[in-house]
Amino acid sequence: MYLLLAFLLVPIVEIALFIQVGGLIGLWPTLTIVVLTAVLGTWLVKSQGRIALGQLQNSFQKLDDPTEPLAHGAMILVAGALLLTPGFFTDAVGFSLLMPPVRMAVYRFLRARVSVAQFHMGPNSTASRSHPNSQSRQSDIIDGEFEEVSPRQTPNKPSGWVDGPDQG
Repeated sequence: MYLLLAFLLVPIVEIALFIQVGGLIGLWPTLTIVVLTAVLGTWLVKSQGRIALGQLQNSFQKLDDPTEPLAHGAMILVAGALLLTPGFFTDAVGFSLLMPPVRMAVYRFLRARVSVAQFHMGPNSTASRSHPNSQSRQSDIIDGEFEEVSPRQTPNKPSGWVDGPDQG
C-alpha cells in the first residue's frame, strides 16, 4: 500500500515543484538545475560509493559484521537512482541519503525494526556450530600454520635438524 502511494504521490509532487520553480525562475534555469543536480549527484555517488566499498572490504578483511557497510552501500545506490531521476523532490531525498548522518539515522531506524535470526562469518562459523544436533566431521580437520624455509646452500654441513656425519 505504501509503495502504491509513493508511485502516485512522488510524480504529483515533482510536477507541482517543476511548475512552481519554472514559474519563478523560468524554463531554462529550471532545466539547468535539473541537469546540474544529476551531474553533481553522479559525482557524489561515485565518491561516497568508493568510501562505502572500502568500508565493506575492510569489514570483510577483519571478519566483522558487514551489515552496516552493506546498508550504507544500498542507500548510496538508491540515492544515485533518485539523483538521476529528474525532479527536485527526488534530488532532495537523494542528496540527503548521501549524507552519512542521515544514512546512520535511517540505518538505526531500520535496524530497530529488523531482527536477524542467525549470522555467521569467518572460518569458525560452520553449520555444526549453528545447529548442535547436526553431524559433522570436525574431528578430521586440523588447523595449523606453516612457513616456507629455503634450503641452505652449504651441502657439506648438516641441516641442523639431525646430527650429520663427523667431519673430523
